Amino acid sequence: MHAWPASEVPALPGKGRDLRIHDTATGGRVTLAPGPVARIYVCGITPYDATHMGHAATYNAFDLVQRVWLDTKRQVHYVQNVTDVDDPLLERALRDGVDWVGLAERETALFREDMTALRMLPPQHYVGAVEAIPGIVPLVERLRDSGAAYELDGDVYFSVEADPHFGQVSHYDTELMRHLSAERGGDPDRPGKKNPLDPMLWMAAREGEPSWDGGSLGRGRPGWHIECVAIALDHLGMGFDVQGGGSDLIFPHHEMGASHAQALTGEFPMAKAYVHAGMVALDGEKMSKSKGNLVFVSKLRRDGVDPAAIRLALLSHRYRDDWEWTDQILETAVERLDRWRAAVSRPDGPSADALVEELREALSDDLDTPTALAAVDRWAALQTAEGGSDDSAPGLVSRAVDALLGVAL
Repeated sequence: MHAWPASEVPALPGKGRDLRIHDTATGGRVTLAPGPVARIYVCGITPYDATHMGHAATYNAFDLVQRVWLDTKRQVHYVQNVTDVDDPLLERALRDGVDWVGLAERETALFREDMTALRMLPPQHYVGAVEAIPGIVPLVERLRDSGAAYELDGDVYFSVEADPHFGQVSHYDTELMRHLSAERGGDPDRPGKKNPLDPMLWMAAREGEPSWDGGSLGRGRPGWHIECVAIALDHLGMGFDVQGGGSDLIFPHHEMGASHAQALTGEFPMAKAYVHAGMVALDGEKMSKSKGNLVFVSKLRRDGVDPAAIRLALLSHRYRDDWEWTDQILETAVERLDRWRAAVSRPDGPSADALVEELREALSDDLDTPTALAAVDRWAALQTAEGGSDDSAPGLVSRAVDALLGVAL
């Protein structure tokens, strides 16, 4: 599976700062100081509907992580998956009377278009769950053969008791875990499971549903969590720098994925930091496909909204915060974009060297984008009110805003 084209990231004078970011597993900030190559895995879409603002906010957060790393002169090895076979996708295809493969391909293509328009840096490896199945089957077999998994009526379940570190990503209590498992694709009430929280690794073939050769597992398809584990271990190995996604993935997805990987390898932790973006709401409820309360990136683009303004709307909120999308937020972003573009269109202006360092400091401080935007606002206001004599300043501001915030002026 191919990703989307990369936009050029301008080089800035000097060098950026190491990123201090909130780690869900420890509950506090950690300083990420990767080697020459920083490694990040971000969970991708289930392609049964178009990219909404909640998706965009999540991928924007991890795009910023990459930009901070690039500014420290590191390379970035970024991996993202596509859950291109899953119950929600199959249910939507059945509802709409369309082929599930065609639906997944269509929505994945639209996602690529949205990411390109928003100038999100693409992953080096963009991997669909279906294409990963040949690598998933041996992992499930290893877990089963080692006693970390067991069969139940042809299905294979992971035993959470097999990982002594289970629970150390979310730190949720058992009651909350059970509630979230039922709400987010698990089956805690299924009779015969060793532990209600045990997640499925391999689902035996069901009539009318797609299935693949699972070797000694029989025909079927993989569970949700093992897909990401197989892709991450294949391309990044254990102990990579950041596991990212929305906060709704903390449990069960990232908790279970960590346990799968740790049981497979005997190493801990799977990732050095678990980083989660907040949820975006509309009309008081979390924006989600199941509720249908969505603002689509593609719809805004069709309506003529500049993707740079959409990105500025996302940047106006701290990545970890839950917030609510409103028309006013977009209007404010459009006005800000106009001010910034007017400010950099002049042949000279106030020195921008200090602004570059302000942006670096704000972003290294747990991706503090509101502070970063305020710094550019101050420079633009000074440019409008007083101007300046530095003929390199407007160009430097344009390059810095592009390189660090992903906004093309």
